[in-house]
Amino acid sequence: MEFLTIEFIIVMFAALRGATPILAVVLGETLTQRSGVINLGVEGQMLFGAMIGFAVTYNTGSPWLGVLSACIAGLVLSSLHALLVLYFKANQIASGVAVLILGSGLSAFYGIPYVGKKINSLGNLSDTWVAQLPIIGNSLAAITPTTLLILLLIPIASIFLFKTQVGLIWRSVGESSSTTRNLGVNPIKYQLVAILVGGALSGLAGAALSIDYTSSWVEGMTSGRGLVAVGLVIIARWNPWLSLPAAMLFGISETLNLKLQSWGIDISPYLLGTLPYLLPLLVLVLSYRKLKSSGGGMPQGLSAVFKNS
Repeated sequence: MEFLTIEFIIVMFAALRGATPILAVVLGETLTQRSGVINLGVEGQMLFGAMIGFAVTYNTGSPWLGVLSACIAGLVLSSLHALLVLYFKANQIASGVAVLILGSGLSAFYGIPYVGKKINSLGNLSDTWVAQLPIIGNSLAAITPTTLLILLLIPIASIFLFKTQVGLIWRSVGESSSTTRNLGVNPIKYQLVAILVGGALSGLAGAALSIDYTSSWVEGMTSGRGLVAVGLVIIARWNPWLSLPAAMLFGISETLNLKLQSWGIDISPYLLGTLPYLLPLLVLVLSYRKLKSSGGGMPQGLSAVFKNS
């Protein structure tokens, strides 16, 4: 029983660490979609942020400067999406795909010199009193600064959206931009900020992956996490409070993929590799009917995006 308890704790904390990058994207895309805009380019922004963050860290020796640079990189790339959809009225789906391809291409091209390089990560809690805690000490000590930072963003985003006047206007824009415009509010201003915030958080997700989680750069290292995050926003019902359990679906699946192999369970590693993508998809499919009947919390402004696509 004690062995099972310890293994459960190890799996959960490892899943939390693995879910950190995708959690940042889910939070960012939740804020973006709450304004009535969808950005499928988060995968490209995440990749670009991961590459820029790693490159800056490698050349300066400062992981935190790398994290900041990754956030700026994601923000800059998302500004292209904002320019296309808000000012040139481009199709949001097409624009997002274009940003995804651009971010992937730029990161692959400019990341070539950094393949195989190593950097110093941000570290973890292993040198603190946390490591001395019974049972959970060793697992909790593996938690890194980006995990703590992104977890802190959950209540901040939730309080902002649901407890502030600006958050109320933000959500109103996502429900009906024409109505808010008639009330004297410029919806483009809020949507611009929403897209840029989502881009910065995508860049942060990339930094968490390349600087904090793997301490390496590999072309295409996000492996579809950004696109999975867009689906997880639906599972989380566009609610920041539910973003953590939604992201943990991916984290637990990814951790089980490694754990089942280490436990000697005879399952094809290729089949196990599909778990992080299959489980969120399965949950989404199973909950689709309920989501459809209740609306699932989807901002009404997003319905126009899909009707026009």
